Amino acid sequence: MNEQIERLGKQIVLTALVIAAFGGGYLLRAWAVPRKPDKPVEQPPKAAVEKKPERWICAMDPDVSSTKPGKCPKCKMDLVKVETEDTKSGPRELVMSEQAKKLAGIQTSPVERRAVSVELSLSGKVQYDETKLSTITAWVPGRIDRLYIDYTGSTVRRGEHLAELYSPELVSTQEELIQAIRAVAELKDSGVGALGMARATVVAARKKLRLLGLSDEQIAEIEKQKSASDHVTIRATVGGTVVAKNVKRGDYVEIGSPLYTIADLSHVWVTLYAYEADLVWLGRGGQEVTFTTDAHPGQKFRGRIAFVAPVVDKRTRSVEVRATVPNPGERLLPEMLVNGVIRVRVTPDGMAVNRDLVGKWLCTMHPDVIKDGPGKCDVCEMPLVTAESAGYVSGEGRGEPLVIPDTAPLLTGKRAIVYVETPDAKEPTYNGREVLLGPKAGNYYVVLDGLKEGEQVVTEGAFAIDSDLQIKGKRSMMSPAGGQPAGGHQHHAPEPKKRAAPIKQPTSATKPNIPGAFHGQLAKVVTAYFTISSELAGDDFAKAAAATKTAHSALAKIDMALLEGDAHVSWMKALARLKPPLDAMAKAENIAGLRAQFAKLSTELPPVIKQFGIGPAGPVYVAKCPMAFKNRGATWLQKDKNVRNPYFGSQMLTCGSVIETIQAAGPED
Repeated sequence: MNEQIERLGKQIVLTALVIAAFGGGYLLRAWAVPRKPDKPVEQPPKAAVEKKPERWICAMDPDVSSTKPGKCPKCKMDLVKVETEDTKSGPRELVMSEQAKKLAGIQTSPVERRAVSVELSLSGKVQYDETKLSTITAWVPGRIDRLYIDYTGSTVRRGEHLAELYSPELVSTQEELIQAIRAVAELKDSGVGALGMARATVVAARKKLRLLGLSDEQIAEIEKQKSASDHVTIRATVGGTVVAKNVKRGDYVEIGSPLYTIADLSHVWVTLYAYEADLVWLGRGGQEVTFTTDAHPGQKFRGRIAFVAPVVDKRTRSVEVRATVPNPGERLLPEMLVNGVIRVRVTPDGMAVNRDLVGKWLCTMHPDVIKDGPGKCDVCEMPLVTAESAGYVSGEGRGEPLVIPDTAPLLTGKRAIVYVETPDAKEPTYNGREVLLGPKAGNYYVVLDGLKEGEQVVTEGAFAIDSDLQIKGKRSMMSPAGGQPAGGHQHHAPEPKKRAAPIKQPTSATKPNIPGAFHGQLAKVVTAYFTISSELAGDDFAKAAAATKTAHSALAKIDMALLEGDAHVSWMKALARLKPPLDAMAKAENIAGLRAQFAKLSTELPPVIKQFGIGPAGPVYVAKCPMAFKNRGATWLQKDKNVRNPYFGSQMLTCGSVIETIQAAGPED
């Protein structure tokens, strides 16, 4: 009984403790939790807290996109996350930290007005001054009985004898003069009328002999001897060098038949060849040109541009530019090759100005005749005009042009984008601005509109800024409208209009696949290369330059979209090696420059053929000449084993040997 009472008491105590603990916890919770407000707090709209879907793109080809990170299937670069658009800054504005600016290598330069000039390097050759060429002709019909000058290249002075001509007509005219002189002597004491007629006959006979080519000295000799000669001596009417002899002893000539051509080499013409793009700097001419020739190393000659051809040669796409050059000592000989340099100052509107012609007077027919004041031309006696009125001077007196370094603008088609640093900003801030550029002058571009003097433009790191804006979905060079990044970067060929499928990551087992169509396109480049090599071996610069344009065009037409995966990436690297020497070859102004760049292309082309192939076109042979470029040696490719040296041409056509055979078939052949 006592045990039951004791057990019951323990249960009562335990129950009381549980109730006390429960009540204490309830009171503690009520004290710790704050009271709810009278009005419920408004919750933000559900749409505002929804997270926008992430998007990842290829920085080189924004058309490649994905909803998750990965690699671009074309160039194997990591995809970049498209950031949410920054609404605090402008549509073309980028704000970055000082650390980000340093990492991006951003550098700026001021927009300034400064004197800039363009240097044109032109090649050409020396030619005769056509205004100083003279032809010695027969003034009477007859037979050439003697030649005093019987070979070309002889130097003659004015009045020296050239040939002896037998002429019956000349004999009869001399007899008329002799008879008229005798008549004057006989009629000396007769009436005035008869004597006057006799004297008039003497005057007429003398004039007729002059018209037949006799000099006053020769006529005086005939009068002194009082006997007619059946031969007449033909003399030089000008001095110079005999450049053509058109008769032989015994030839019968008529009135006006050319006997000799004599050139005065005290002045010569230097004919240079300029590209179409250079015409903006040449205008009507008048610029001073400095040139050198291999025949006189270390010496510089000077002349002035007197003529710019009004037509473009449809074959070479060049324009003939002619300079008149003094030639003391006749050191410059016709057909000598020269390298000329023309330096032109630039006006604020991007035109050329001839400062040394300001205030001068010149002849429109002979622009090399320049004087300080009005007068007449020394050659044609036409009145001189001012250089300004003749169009040889423009843009003078308006100050210097507004320029920016050539590394500042991002050029795409007809658009030019420049990033301008915002002054007095708390953090580095850059705004994109579309500007209108004039021509490039050296290391500068002339600014026609869009910038002001003193503004700071980005000269290093502009592309990094543009890429960041593109990733942020703002307006950039590649995406002028902003928002969706624009495609069409030269890194890839245009994609089909349909939306790309989800990106599949390439596997290491993927094997490069070179289709036959790609082989055919690359084969066209190689074929044009062979033509260049053949024309260089034949010393034909014009045809080699034309073949260079064909190769350049064929390389540009290769469709890299035919390649996938690793093959696509490899071709991009190969293209970066092939294009620079071809670009330089297209700008070469003479055969020496073309050969130097051809050697560089010949070094880059063999590994490309080995890797990609050119289809079933047969083997390609690599030849080497150890003596090329001052014994440094150079290689080239041939389609057969017959060595034809493109570096020496006709001088050493067969110098060299085949050192390697490349099987041109590609992976699929």
